[in-house]
Amino acid sequence: MTIASLEETSALIGKELDPSPWIEVDQTRINNFADATNDHQFIHVDPERAKGTPIGGTIAHGFLTLSLLSAFSGEVVPVPASAKVIVNYGFNKIRFICPGRSGKRIRARFKITGFSETQPGRWQQVMNVTVEIEGEEKPALTAEWICICYV
Repeated sequence: MTIASLEETSALIGKELDPSPWIEVDQTRINNFADATNDHQFIHVDPERAKGTPIGGTIAHGFLTLSLLSAFSGEVVPVPASAKVIVNYGFNKIRFICPGRSGKRIRARFKITGFSETQPGRWQQVMNVTVEIEGEEKPALTAEWICICYV
């Protein structure tokens, strides 16, 4: 985790941060996510049946990919030193562009597009995020993510 001042974080508006480290999304991770969310659609958990689809194998749940944003951001998005807590506020836009096949590695790129104090002690951070799939032209997802930082 990178620590920054409020001023340093504000100075990052409009800048793309370094990409996060790669994370492998293997079949075990996909199966565990299916168990946690009770989403056992065959395209995620049945490699033999999934071979017969146009995709040719199992894929990660879109929501699994989305859920990894917290891990990715923890690696590369600076946290204000004065932060007491940072919470998810939501998304303005999420698009699942390309399915991530089991065994592929993914990483995220973040661009901070906003960081402002919306109330005393409450800062809103807006980020554009793209999750890349190693070796693929198209990203797994794109999103505009909003977080609230209480200082």
